[in-house]
Amino acid sequence: MKEILQELERRREVARLGGGQVRIDAQHARGKLTARERIDIFLDEGSFEEFDMFVEHRSTDFGMDKSKIAGDGVVTGWGTVNGRTVFIFAKDFTVFGGSLSEAHAEKITKVQDMALKNRAPIIGIYDAGGARIQEGVAALGGYAEVFQRNVLASGVIPQISVIMGPCAGGDVYSPAMTDFIFMVRDTSYMFVTGPDVVKTVTNETVTSEQLGGASVHTTKSSIADAAYDNDVDTLLQVRRLIDFLPQSNTAGVPEIECYQSVTEPDNSLDTLIPANANKPYDIKELILKVADEADFFEIQESFAKNIVCGFGRIEGATVGFVANQPMVLAGVLDSDASRKAARFVRFCDCFNIPIVTFVDVPGFLPGTAQEYGGLIKHGAKLLFAYAEATVPKLTVITRKAFGGAYDVMASKHLRGDLNYAWPTAQIAVMGAKGAVEIIFRKDIADPEKIAAHTKMYEDRFLSPFVAAERGYIDEVIMPRSTRRRLAQGLRMLRNKDLTNPWKKHDNIPL
Repeated sequence: MKEILQELERRREVARLGGGQVRIDAQHARGKLTARERIDIFLDEGSFEEFDMFVEHRSTDFGMDKSKIAGDGVVTGWGTVNGRTVFIFAKDFTVFGGSLSEAHAEKITKVQDMALKNRAPIIGIYDAGGARIQEGVAALGGYAEVFQRNVLASGVIPQISVIMGPCAGGDVYSPAMTDFIFMVRDTSYMFVTGPDVVKTVTNETVTSEQLGGASVHTTKSSIADAAYDNDVDTLLQVRRLIDFLPQSNTAGVPEIECYQSVTEPDNSLDTLIPANANKPYDIKELILKVADEADFFEIQESFAKNIVCGFGRIEGATVGFVANQPMVLAGVLDSDASRKAARFVRFCDCFNIPIVTFVDVPGFLPGTAQEYGGLIKHGAKLLFAYAEATVPKLTVITRKAFGGAYDVMASKHLRGDLNYAWPTAQIAVMGAKGAVEIIFRKDIADPEKIAAHTKMYEDRFLSPFVAAERGYIDEVIMPRSTRRRLAQGLRMLRNKDLTNPWKKHDNIPL
């Protein structure tokens, strides 16, 4: 018996070494951790339970039968994050470059199936070079099996991808179908075809960083939700995100103890809006003062900065925040901002996370670039997302809510549950200057008449009370009471029950 136990320990030690000490040292030399080190940092200490440690590939072509390594390039299993169950797989770059084989894919699909059956989040850590060429179509079939499970799990359990090295070819499509993607600056890349193929096909000369680095995907393509400086920081931030998310679409949002008062007024909010309606202010200041302990996890902070999306808590329970940002393009809605917010709203609705919307929007961005780029369809995405959402929706108009953008930003007409406005709110088809120049076109040469018309328009329409008179605004509230009002509203809406008409699925304007 002793020899049998010793043999088990020997096999485990060999498997834990992956591709061997030389390759582990090379991984560290690149500033990267190994797959097992990443799992150890991410999960609660001692909680990891591994599956399929001894799985090997079954390929015999190109001499592969003489090169077999236990685990076959991916580490899979489950553990806990702050005591809550998660499933995880981490690609091991030290074993065949982390490339995907048929057996490798089977390990991933096994843990995907377990996550779905047990209704717990799944985290994929990527550091791999794509499909294992020696296996041909068997590897491609393995990818498709993974993709199918990504789709089936979408909207049922949270799926998070962490890119911590190269991620190319088929490996990029699985992350693309997950809910969140995080990258590491300078060491992680995502692209369908690498720089060499690009050079051959299009004659473009680009580096891996220029083609698919973290800076590209967080600022230009919007593929990644955030990027951090190193492996450790990235993993700790993903742990932080997990704390905000429910286990599944039926689990309810996580709640923690809240020690911050929701009844104490914050008088500083009474002076947040500048006297000059064209002067910007930082909407994040409002979010941080409303959220418990000023704890706010922003999503896609570096992309479409004219809208802010992220998670916080009110009275200890998770909420999603969406807010126009007057500091960038005056908070206008454009194609990028609409897509960013629409995706976030749909995620919150999938997982029953209440949505708090702060509105200060002068309209949609005009111009040929936006129209040619499909602003109508992209703006419709955000409209569609808010309209179909059945979770509690609370809206506060802080200043401008002009034109169609007023409708889109969780208005009462899109089944907003509680729609508040600050006394500084201006709700109209457009700003006073533009409106007057259209209505009183004949007086445009007379500055005094135009000034008088503008004052009249502002008094008649640029006020929250016009909308309040029609019931489109439930209450005009003092800015200092915003946190209290939202907390009370969320408490009242805890048992909200709203369902959309049955359908196989909707047809959102993609």
